[in-house]
Amino acid sequence: QTDAATTSALNITLPDGSVREMPAPTTAHAVAMAIGERLAKAAVGAKIDGRLADLHEPITADCSLAIVTPANREKEPDPDALWLCRHSAAHVMAEAIQRVVPGAQLVYGPPLETGFYYDIAFPEDRPLREGDFEAIEKEMAAIVKEDRPFTRYELSPEEGLAKLKSEGSKYKINNAERALASTGSNADAERSEASDVLSFYVTGQPGEHWEDLCAGPHVPNTGRIGAFKVMSLASSYWHSDETSDRLTRVYDTAFFNKKDLNAHLTRLEEAKKRDHRLLGKQL
Repeated sequence: QTDAATTSALNITLPDGSVREMPAPTTAHAVAMAIGERLAKAAVGAKIDGRLADLHEPITADCSLAIVTPANREKEPDPDALWLCRHSAAHVMAEAIQRVVPGAQLVYGPPLETGFYYDIAFPEDRPLREGDFEAIEKEMAAIVKEDRPFTRYELSPEEGLAKLKSEGSKYKINNAERALASTGSNADAERSEASDVLSFYVTGQPGEHWEDLCAGPHVPNTGRIGAFKVMSLASSYWHSDETSDRLTRVYDTAFFNKKDLNAHLTRLEEAKKRDHRLLGKQL
């Protein structure tokens, strides 16, 4: 790769093998705009040298670049785009839950193949119930409608840990320490090597809107999350340790449009009808 300090231009290799020259530094969004406004409007993320990234992450060296859009060339949902959508929806759901249940402490919330979950510690006198789902979805819809940007900012390890300690969440402090130590076992801060910064994502503007410790990446703004549904609750344990804190795992799913969400829910209903445990009881 070419060091941006020694050149005023970058060579960006696109999936078709063509190379586009861009001024240094640049972003995936700028490259998408150079290719076409329609692509830039559809873009939700990028793959930089095979790594999923934010559209506005600075690119300072020659690289390969693929623009991620909600659907692939076969018009099927793109797995990388769904990952971004669900990772972002996890933040929106967490913000909504903390509105519905003040005092809820977030642990971690990774995307899954069919949706995502967030492990949360709720006050003993105010557990989350299925009856709260409607209120959570209402708050999520309001956040999505506001179309707030996902804004990333970084702090040094010392600054980041001091910030988290001042906020008092042992779960987020532990997540940060694990990210810095490169354990790779924290679901919300997985890294292949130790991080030299702690990153935070704000659904809006820093200092004004809700934020969470997170490695990213995310879709550009909350408005890109087209459809979602809180699915179920389950019990879990911190770090899967039965001797540790008992948590509530909140499952949700998200898609870029209601059509895909409804198709997913239909598949789940059909699968239930074919469940051998249910059929056995009926027979």
